[in-house]
Amino acid sequence: MNDFIFENTSIKDLIIIKNNIFKDNRGSLSRIFCDDFFSKIGWNNSIAQINHTITKTRGTIKGMHYQIPPLSEKKLVKCIKGKIFDVAIDLRKESETFLKWHSEILSEEDSKSKLIPEGLAHGYQSLSDNCHIIYCHTVPYSKDHERAVNPLDKKIDIKWPIDINLISIKDQNTKMIDENF
Repeated sequence: MNDFIFENTSIKDLIIIKNNIFKDNRGSLSRIFCDDFFSKIGWNNSIAQINHTITKTRGTIKGMHYQIPPLSEKKLVKCIKGKIFDVAIDLRKESETFLKWHSEILSEEDSKSKLIPEGLAHGYQSLSDNCHIIYCHTVPYSKDHERAVNPLDKKIDIKWPIDINLISIKDQNTKMIDENF
């Protein structure tokens, strides 16, 4: 039995990963990452940083964040407690899916992760209180290379599934996409 099942999405290199859960009378185990398996789908980087975020309130939006070259990053995202509506936006100008978005529900019950390639913005809306998310990054965070897309940008038109309860001032004030993007 494989530890991981990889599923492609409509956006090139954006991959959904289903983790097999091994259970017995003591509990369970599921792998979040294994270099042997992930190298087969193009993850040829080391993990430079692992973050754990907690989102307290249902309806909160965090995102849509990314880093620019030379510190573009791949991310592996997994919800380990609660439930989120996870979104990635393709910002690669040469891509057939430029400015298109893909969403996936990630939760502690489904044992899914999302592999987000370089050139995509990422964010989510919490669908429950007290969501815990683990991020594995291929490069460390750099404030000088951080960028964002406004999560309410009409040009992108993300269909957030529940009423928005909270968005940071920083994300609210992110400029909308214009012809110079």
